[in-house]
Amino acid sequence: MGVLSNLEPAPVFRYFEEICGIPHGSSNTKAISDYCVSFAKEHGLRYIQDDLNNVIIFKEGTSGYEQSAPVMIQGHIDMVCEKTAEYSIDFTKDGLELQLQDGIISAKGTTLGGDDGIAAAYALAILASDDIPHPPLEVVFTVDEEIGMLGAAAIDCSPLKSRTLLNLDSEDEGYLLVSCAGGITATGHLPVKMDTASGIKVHLKIIGLLGGHSGIEIDKGRANACQLLGRTLYELGKTFSFQLISVNGGLKDNAIPREAEAELLLDSSADTEKFAISVKNIEKVYMNEYQQTDPSIKIVIPHENVSGSFNAMTADTTAKTITALVNLPGGIQRMSHNIDGLVQTSLNLGKLITSEKEVSFSFAVRSSVETEKSALVDCIRSLMEALGGNVSCMGSYPAWEYRQDSPLRDLMVRIFEKQYGRKPVIQAIHAGVECGFFCGKMPGLDCVSFGPDMKDIHTPKESMDVESVRRTWEYTLEILKELQ
Repeated sequence: MGVLSNLEPAPVFRYFEEICGIPHGSSNTKAISDYCVSFAKEHGLRYIQDDLNNVIIFKEGTSGYEQSAPVMIQGHIDMVCEKTAEYSIDFTKDGLELQLQDGIISAKGTTLGGDDGIAAAYALAILASDDIPHPPLEVVFTVDEEIGMLGAAAIDCSPLKSRTLLNLDSEDEGYLLVSCAGGITATGHLPVKMDTASGIKVHLKIIGLLGGHSGIEIDKGRANACQLLGRTLYELGKTFSFQLISVNGGLKDNAIPREAEAELLLDSSADTEKFAISVKNIEKVYMNEYQQTDPSIKIVIPHENVSGSFNAMTADTTAKTITALVNLPGGIQRMSHNIDGLVQTSLNLGKLITSEKEVSFSFAVRSSVETEKSALVDCIRSLMEALGGNVSCMGSYPAWEYRQDSPLRDLMVRIFEKQYGRKPVIQAIHAGVECGFFCGKMPGLDCVSFGPDMKDIHTPKESMDVESVRRTWEYTLEILKELQ
C-alpha cells in the first residue's frame, strides 16, 4: 500500500506516487522519460522520445470526438532537488519519502516535485482511461524545465497538430495564467589567483533563510544568502584583515538561496573573540531587517578555528570577489506599469561556486521586456569585465505575450464559474513557462496554464493540497469534454 493509495482521484495519485519513486531531477531524466515510454507501450499508444528525453504520446479522440481538433496537454517531468541539511538522500538514485497529513502531501526532508509531477500524473491518468471523453490528445512531457526550459527549447514540434494547449504547470488553484516573463541564465566568471598564506582559518555560514522560487516569490522581499554573504564579508573587512579561501552558496539558479558560506583566513594576530562578536552584531542587523520575511536567519561559525598555512585567494582576488558580491544587482529591478502588482524585470543570484580556477556567479534573469532582460545581462557583464572576468549565457527563453482573443481562456472561465461559483483570476506571472516556446514554434497556438494549490515550491517545505488536486482534476476533465 502506498502512502497515497486511499486518495481520490485514485489513478492520479497512483501515478504521482510512482513518479515520486523515480529519481527525476533536472539533467537526470532518462529514467522518468523511459517510464513514460513504457507507459505508452503498455497502453498501445504511439509515442516519440527524442535524444533529450522529451516524450510525446498520442491518443485518438473518444467516441464522438474522433473529428475534433487535437488538444495538447503539457507539463515537465524534471524537478528541483533541494533538501534540508540533516536529511540524507542521493537524488540521482533515491526516490522521495512521501508524507500525508491533514490532506496535505509533502516529502520528508526534500522538495516534493509536485512542480511538475502532478501534470504528468494528470496526463497519464487521462491517457490510461477508457471512459473520459476527450478530443485527440497530444501529450507532451518536457525535460530540464527547471534549468532553463531546455527540453521545450529543443523539442521538435512539427509532429504536433494542436493549436490548443493546456499547460499544467501552475501552483494556484483558481488562477488562469495567460502570460509570463522571458528569461536567461547568465553566469559571471571571475578568475581566481591563490597563494599559500598563514593565519587562522574561519568558517562562516548564513543559514535559516526561507528561500523560494526566484520568479514567483521574488516579490516577497526574502533575503538572498549569497548577497548577504557578500555584505557580511565587506562589513567584516572594515575591521579585520583576511583572505578568502572560498565562497559558496545556493543550489539552483531559479531558487532564492537559503544558505551560503565562506572560508576565510584571518591574520594570525586577529582577535577571534572580537571577530565572533562582530559576526553576531551583523546577525542582529539582519534579524531586524528580515524579521518579517526570514525570522530564522542566523550567521554561524560551525567549526573550530584552525591556525596554520593554507591555500587562499590573493588579496586582489579576495577584494574582487567581495566587490562582485556587493555590487552585482539582485531582486526586483522594475515593476510593470501595465499590470498592477506584476514584477516586470528581476534577477536572482542563485548559485555561488568557488573552484580551483574561478568564482562563478550564476543568475536567473527575467523580464517581460526583452530589452530590459538584455540590459541586466550587460550590467552583470560590465562589472565582471571590469574585475577581469567574463559572462556566459544559456537557456534563453521567450516571453509569452498576452493574447487578446483567446477562445480557450473564455471557455475555461465559463467552466470555472459553473464549477466553483466564482470567477477565476486571469494572471500574468514573473516566471518562465514553457508556453512561450510552444507559442513561438506553433503559430496561432491558444494556451492557458493552470494547476492545483502548491506551497513553497523549490524548497524542502513544498506541499500539495489533496482536495485541490481533486477539484483541478474535475475541472480538467470538463474542459476536455467541452473541447469537442
